[in-house]
Amino acid sequence: MSSYLRVLRHRDFRYLFAGQSASELGDRVVIVALALYITGRTGSPSDLGLVLFAQSLPLVALLLFGGVWADRMPRQRIMIATDAIRAALHGLLAALIVAGAPAIWEIVVIEVLFGAARAFFQPAYAGLIPQTVSEELIADARALTESMSNLAFLVGPVIATVLVLGVGAWEAFALDAATFAVSGLLLMRISPRRRGTPDAPAGSTMVADLRAGWREVRSRRWVWATIGVFTGSVLCVYAQWYALAPRIARDVYGSAGVFGGLEAAAGVGAVVGAVAALRWRPRRPLRTGMLMVLAWPLNDLVFALGAPLPLVAACSVAVGFGFSLFGIWWETALARLIPPGALSRVSAWDWMGSLAFLPFGYLLAGPLASAFGARTVLGAGSAIGLGLLALGLLPRETRELSYASPSSSSRAMSA
Repeated sequence: MSSYLRVLRHRDFRYLFAGQSASELGDRVVIVALALYITGRTGSPSDLGLVLFAQSLPLVALLLFGGVWADRMPRQRIMIATDAIRAALHGLLAALIVAGAPAIWEIVVIEVLFGAARAFFQPAYAGLIPQTVSEELIADARALTESMSNLAFLVGPVIATVLVLGVGAWEAFALDAATFAVSGLLLMRISPRRRGTPDAPAGSTMVADLRAGWREVRSRRWVWATIGVFTGSVLCVYAQWYALAPRIARDVYGSAGVFGGLEAAAGVGAVVGAVAALRWRPRRPLRTGMLMVLAWPLNDLVFALGAPLPLVAACSVAVGFGFSLFGIWWETALARLIPPGALSRVSAWDWMGSLAFLPFGYLLAGPLASAFGARTVLGAGSAIGLGLLALGLLPRETRELSYASPSSSSRAMSA
């Protein structure tokens, strides 16, 4: 609590934290609401995969450009604009559901535009957090932000399940639209501090800025190797989970609502992990985090095998706990060891690289499930993901990385 109070004394961080807490809650509601709504309406993994593909493809395609913009322009203004766009889009989707069941193509168009807006928001957000606190509080700010994000991860699926299965789906999307409006209004009150100098000279081109960001990634083996293993793991594990798990939950465990319950269980673990991060600072954070993230594909595997639900729920808690800690340690390492003027671009390369195959994973999940069975596809993907994540521990820099002082952030980490 003392760590929380210390970082919350910063006025700008308080506004950013409050706004993004609301927005994160809406996002966690929507991802589960989309899965439950499409599954309940058509029962087709292919339809759900198509909608998720539509949201993720522009996100992946435009992230790098979003990173360049965020390192060139005021990050706060980019976030306000994208919050307004996303509020309008999901407000429209809520209205279409009220007016009558929207066609799948209408949902696809809305989610394409939603994903494009998020591509510009995410790098700006990654770069703005360190501008709202002092340097020594970056890790605490990340931990507190992750705590609230994971609380949303816990509460959001429960709200989505209750709304979609008990009341109606439109309320879930209307709630998301309202949270973006709250976020935008609070962002208007922030006056971020300057942090470092722009990495790109005045008049540099978009291509030059992208190359400069890539050089920062390429010069650090711990960065590009970690991004690489997550590229394959997201394709094999994450995409298959969100496209197929609602259907498997309905067929094996009797209700698609079990999927929402398991997401909430992961949220419990994530909240505990974020709180633990305030005190637990291992000497080798990435090594510890990568080992803990191995619970992720194991969770998908036991679910695909139809294991007893209490065991699956316990594995989901472990996934949330491990991902929460890894995320905090990873983002803190980037903020401390990457030059401030290039942070948004490196964050964009991180997001784009990690999610590069996600849209195609969503798109392929339905046809693969029709050919081989949903449980077989999810189980095989989890086994591949387990192997890939284990490979992420091979680089010595990843295993031995520790947080260096900010003065060394412009140089690659040495072992």
